[in-house]
Amino acid sequence: MKTSRRHFLLLSAGVGSSLALSRAAFAGTVPNALSESDPQAQAVGYTEDASKVDKARFPNFAAGQSCANCSLFQGKAADAYGGCTLFGTKQVASRGWCSAYSNM
Repeated sequence: MKTSRRHFLLLSAGVGSSLALSRAAFAGTVPNALSESDPQAQAVGYTEDASKVDKARFPNFAAGQSCANCSLFQGKAADAYGGCTLFGTKQVASRGWCSAYSNM
């Protein structure tokens, strides 16, 4: 079977996009993950790692608090990322924290 240039280019584009998607999956990127630089995240002092919370700025923070054990977290405690009622469709890190933390 003779392959035309057009067919070759279409196949190349398909393979290239597949590789890019698999590279993103292996890199550990989370689609729709909340960024610490997001204005909504900054408003509540969100950090992806609760061990890095500025305790002077957030004196209500207590050791052991994280998104995983917050009542607003919509994932399972074992999930690396999950939904949060504060941030709509964005995913927060289970090891993260913000000033809206609640264990009620």
